[in-house]
Amino acid sequence: MKDILLIDKPKGITSFDVIRKLRKKLGIKKMGHAGTLDPLATGLMLIGVEKGTKKLAELIGLPKTYRAEILVGVRTTTGDLEGNAITQMAVPELGDEAIATVLAGMKGPIKLPVPAYSAIKLKGKKLYELARKNIKVDLPEKEMEITDIRMLGHHHENDRHIISVEMDVKSGTYVRSLAEEIGKRLGYPATLKELRRTRIGDFTIEQAQTLD
Repeated sequence: MKDILLIDKPKGITSFDVIRKLRKKLGIKKMGHAGTLDPLATGLMLIGVEKGTKKLAELIGLPKTYRAEILVGVRTTTGDLEGNAITQMAVPELGDEAIATVLAGMKGPIKLPVPAYSAIKLKGKKLYELARKNIKVDLPEKEMEITDIRMLGHHHENDRHIISVEMDVKSGTYVRSLAEEIGKRLGYPATLKELRRTRIGDFTIEQAQTLD
């Protein structure tokens, strides 16, 4: 058996659920992953098995590629559709040039607040633990970086606008934060509608296997 497994995570389960299912399927307890995906996200996860767990630290820092759909016109508590809407606004049809200009301006290092529902710790507590208790805090800012971004398409739907992009990012980048910032630069609230991770370093989604 390989010591690093490439798994295509389905929507609706946590990253730990992936580990739990693999432990049951393979009968192996010593297992870990090189970076989480939110429950609503799909795509590539690198799973270290037995000796492979020692390689995870170096794999976590690899650059990643995501395909994302950004819903412009809504901002939520979680930064994706798992949360409750906190700001909503009707959005007109957005033009190619306006979107392309904003996306081009997103390339490079940028400091943004991390999502309220993230595992980053503040005073010893994970942010999502505080958020679930409705404890409001000033979200810490973190440097993130898009190295390249490509618009795949966009369309208007029910007073909202949906933008599809593919982005190459450095490790530690929160796509939910980027989605909100893209909306902000367009002049509207925004949230992440769909997310799929297609690459980690030289590993690609085409090499991955499903959990079935």
